[in-house]
Amino acid sequence: MPDIPAPPVILGDEPGSFPHRVLAERHPAIIRQVRDAFPYDPGTHRALDALLASCTDGVIEPLPEGAGDRALWSAWGLDSFSGRSWFDVPWLWSESYFYRRLLDAVGWTGPGVWQGVDPFRPFKRAELDAEETDGELAALDALEGRPAAERARALLHGSLWGNRADLGFRISAGNAGAVAGEAAPGLVADDSDTLWSLLPPPGSGAGTLCLVADNAGRELVPDLLLIAHLLDEGRIGRAVLHVKPYPYYVSDATTTDVVDALVRLRSAPGAAGGYGRLLWSAMADGRLAVRAHPFSAAPLPYADMPDDLRAEFASAALTIFKGDLNYRRLVGDRMWAPTTPFQEVTAYFPGPVASLRTLKSDVITGLSPATEAALTAAEGQAWRTGGTHALIQVNASDEAQGK
Repeated sequence: MPDIPAPPVILGDEPGSFPHRVLAERHPAIIRQVRDAFPYDPGTHRALDALLASCTDGVIEPLPEGAGDRALWSAWGLDSFSGRSWFDVPWLWSESYFYRRLLDAVGWTGPGVWQGVDPFRPFKRAELDAEETDGELAALDALEGRPAAERARALLHGSLWGNRADLGFRISAGNAGAVAGEAAPGLVADDSDTLWSLLPPPGSGAGTLCLVADNAGRELVPDLLLIAHLLDEGRIGRAVLHVKPYPYYVSDATTTDVVDALVRLRSAPGAAGGYGRLLWSAMADGRLAVRAHPFSAAPLPYADMPDDLRAEFASAALTIFKGDLNYRRLVGDRMWAPTTPFQEVTAYFPGPVASLRTLKSDVITGLSPATEAALTAAEGQAWRTGGTHALIQVNASDEAQGK
């Protein structure tokens, strides 16, 4: 992390705070929704009841004997946090471990008939198959024939605002994600010109883009469309899409979700179908690769990434981090002063890096004093978590470009 003084990591122990509500309200709601989504057997229901009791009133327990990732979680802090309240450890760690234990409760980790069955799949499929998705895909036809810069900007903003489809956020937020008479601009930081400058010129067909995905369904589709556009225009020669190695945070994308999205795109009429076929071919010839690195679901900031992941990001022309959780991990899950420079808290990153994020948690950096003042005057602190504001932030410093 940077040399600037860093505030403590965020905990969930303050009643009424956003992290506390996630642990006390959102996680129990997720357990209830997962329970109702499948005809689980009595043993699974008992396991879900035990997890509900543990995460609300109990303590963190170790992984079951024989868990294949037990050593990995021990290295990630499990030995230190076992026996402590879920509310008294770093919020990022507590959230991540909740989803790992949920997979045990529903039998995803096996052995048994529920092994490998994604407990969030019904929710993700419903998003992907919704009529709204049809409308969004049909809107691509209107971009045909428009200037290249206009199409690029539309697809970049589609990827940015697609983050509003986050299912975990909506389970507990009700209609909080709706825009209602915003007094401050929706985009609180916009480094999009710098982002475009980091990519090779059209037609060059050179360089690699890494995109660290967030949600599946109606967010992953515009992410894939942005990749397809960049490949089609020759702004990149190759894309690497980083997804989660297992079901995580309700709607986070896994390899299965990528396949579902590609099938959905390829079967669509018009421009969307053309993009889908391009991506399908790109998967087959290696221009589009999917990665599911274990660290993608780690309860740690990216400052602690392993060497192999660091080397991959270092070799990319640009790495884009999508979504709120990835932002928290990119800058560190701390209550930074909003005016803390984004470039300073991401100075550790081994190459040029960008964040496309709608704001759904307290963590924020890189705002101008005037922007922070305007947001706070209009909304108090609600602008941090309501999902009605977004940002495009880029670190293109010489250090980030390896110069």
